Amino acid sequence: MADLATPASLLSPPSAAPTAAPSATTARIRKTADDFEAAFLSQMFKPMFEGLSTDGPFGGGEAEGTWRSFMIDAMAKQTVKAGGIGLADTVMAEMIRMQEQGR
Repeated sequence: MADLATPASLLSPPSAAPTAAPSATTARIRKTADDFEAAFLSQMFKPMFEGLSTDGPFGGGEAEGTWRSFMIDAMAKQTVKAGGIGLADTVMAEMIRMQEQGR
């Protein structure tokens, strides 16, 4: 149940899932928007790990430094899968709006 103090228009953007686009196209647009959000989050996560040492009893040494970018990408994808930060919804709505204007 939605929070009564939150307007319904803020819970889901009205243009995020228009009925004009076919479902296959909408699914491709959603995947593209999710991939964009994951790439954005990956870039935002990178500075969090730049100063961390890979030495010590629980560090991964050289291998951790080598594979860290893959871990960051996986964290970003998982964040999007868990709901993300809302960027994908905005990107998707804009992509659909641009597509409808092109018709």
